[in-house]
Amino acid sequence: MTEKTATPAKQAATRAPRKTATKRAATSVTKSAATKAAKPPAQEPIFFSRDESWLRFNLRVLEEAQDESNPLLERVKFLAITASNLDEFIEIRVAGILQRIEDGISQPQPADEGGLTPQERLDRLSVQLHYFIAAQSACWVDQLLPALEREKIRILNWKQLDPKARAHALEFYANEVDPLLTPVTIDPSHPFPRVLNKALCIALLLRHKRRNTNSTTTVLGVVTVPRSLQRLVPLPSAEGRFDFILLHELIESQVERMFPGYEILSRSAFRVTRNSNLYMQEEESRSVLESVRAELHNRRKGDAVRLEIESGAQDETVERLRINFELDPWQVFRTRGPVNLSRLFSLPSSVARPDLKYPDFKARQAKIKPTSPDLFDELRHQDLMLHHPFDSYCTVEDFISAASLDPAVISMKQTLYRTSKDSSIFRALTEAGQTKDVTVVVELMARFDEDSNIRWARELEEAGVGVYHGILGLKTHCKLALLVRRDPDGVVRRYAHLGTGNYNPVTARFYTDISLLTARPEITNAVQHVFNYLTAEAESDAFKPLLVAPITMANTFIELIAREAAHARAGHPATIVAKVNGLLDRGTVEALYAASKAGVQIDLIVRGMCSLRPGIKGLSENIRVRSIVGRFLEHSRIFSFSNAGNPQVFCGSADWMTRNLHERCEVVFPIEDKKLASRLRDEILAAYLADTSKARILQPDGTYIRLPHHTDKHAFSAQDFLMQLAEGATVKIPTH
Repeated sequence: MTEKTATPAKQAATRAPRKTATKRAATSVTKSAATKAAKPPAQEPIFFSRDESWLRFNLRVLEEAQDESNPLLERVKFLAITASNLDEFIEIRVAGILQRIEDGISQPQPADEGGLTPQERLDRLSVQLHYFIAAQSACWVDQLLPALEREKIRILNWKQLDPKARAHALEFYANEVDPLLTPVTIDPSHPFPRVLNKALCIALLLRHKRRNTNSTTTVLGVVTVPRSLQRLVPLPSAEGRFDFILLHELIESQVERMFPGYEILSRSAFRVTRNSNLYMQEEESRSVLESVRAELHNRRKGDAVRLEIESGAQDETVERLRINFELDPWQVFRTRGPVNLSRLFSLPSSVARPDLKYPDFKARQAKIKPTSPDLFDELRHQDLMLHHPFDSYCTVEDFISAASLDPAVISMKQTLYRTSKDSSIFRALTEAGQTKDVTVVVELMARFDEDSNIRWARELEEAGVGVYHGILGLKTHCKLALLVRRDPDGVVRRYAHLGTGNYNPVTARFYTDISLLTARPEITNAVQHVFNYLTAEAESDAFKPLLVAPITMANTFIELIAREAAHARAGHPATIVAKVNGLLDRGTVEALYAASKAGVQIDLIVRGMCSLRPGIKGLSENIRVRSIVGRFLEHSRIFSFSNAGNPQVFCGSADWMTRNLHERCEVVFPIEDKKLASRLRDEILAAYLADTSKARILQPDGTYIRLPHHTDKHAFSAQDFLMQLAEGATVKIPTH
């Protein structure tokens, strides 16, 4: 950071009057100081703060944007991803803390949330957020822009355009942009327009030409940049060159036309991020679908949480915007780069430079035995496990599509959390609804996909599909599909797909996930009972061998961890290897600490947030935590327990987080086939534990370090190894 940022508590008194907790926040500073003076010195916490751990994860993604060993256009994508991630963090997590302060909640949070009051959490986060956004801007301005220019990819401003490019840009403006613009001046007859969540706008400081020329009176003008248009406008350029102008820069060049009676004193792009939490009221008179629809309308208009504005904006403009949106000074973020970095995600697809992108990768197609006439026959003889994206997701799509067309399939049941537009799976379910008994459990509260899921739910219902929304108060996050088929031998059998990832063929190309296709009666019968639980809230003792949240999963995991501790105390080899997206559940962390103290060797591969503090003598010296951020988003959840020589391996939809174990319907399933379990342990988990290229190791102080020589040509990348294996190469995991 180039300058110190005052904390929210210190800034609260400078904020414009508002119905929120300004007075509370301001007076809490004095109380907080007195309380701190009376407190004895605090012991080193044994849990990391959730929010600070998340920010460290986003820093690891930013490292990939800064890493010159990555292809240049992929680095631009990583930067855009950090911006998209940060948007969600601010509109959900930061907004949630502000809401607690507004509601008068001042008690410290649990130890696994950092043990801080909401105000203390906000004070710490504000400094880290300003630092992070400054680092994002520096990455774009100081690293990526110059590197792009060296490769003849230029993001130009209006003054840099030659006559041909200007003519093209003006034609695009006249035909596509101008008809969508609504310029507004702010005065008593023209109130400030309602700025929607994350909408890019241009603020203009104006002075009326017809009034006294010596007048210093200024007014504010606002123009909203159309969301429906591409943010990067391509320009005509010489062969081998790729030139663009940012849409807001093009609009700014023409503002004199929109405000002909005014002198333009300054112009600055800005964006407001709003509270996007859904505050559901459980009313019997409303269906879940109607309640979600109503709250979605409110989300676009929630309280402002952050104002982003170009660093060159005049102080008068910034202050007027800050007061209008009722923000504290710390909530204003000046950026050197484009205000909305997430829109840079489209740049790589607009530039035909394959040499600046990851090489193409073709996933391995699943093969069934020549003696099997179809996939169903194959599954009657053996389970099929897929590791996406290295194994093609087409097999899962084919499983659902074949069932929709197969007259022998009597019924289909499936959960949908997130899927893609024009998904073949969605089409198959819709078509099957015409002739089969089809049940789909659609989760309406999948964050930021609520609108899509409401639309899909209605389309499915219109096609004759029975649509349910799970259990009130619990998100349906499990990934299950169940088919009932009358086989050629006349026997009615169940076939199931269980997965760690969403039924989304698009994200399946760049998320790592595990799929299990099986006809094992003990598993398919248990899946049937899970569907009964989702549609009728019918709890059952027949969920085994599945682990089902929120009923059996949390306790079973703790029992499995405790079993390893008992093996260690008995002198048997005891190990745990777990791969998850997040580790925050306090009960699970405490069980892992107890296992470590008993001598269990524990390796954790945690992509994102981790509250567990590894490497502390007498507590966690036997626990190692690594995070891998690379080409593919690590999304699979795998749990391996050595069990004194009788190993067990599980996969599933749940992370070791409180929300997964206690607030969602999740399913974790065993891999019973020994060859498949061995592949998980000895190929997949072993590769991630051997990674020296993209792995970061969590330290006891909460920082992550990369391994020495991670950019060397001999550094081992798990994802590269798995791609090479899928393409048929003979490769081995190095031993260290």
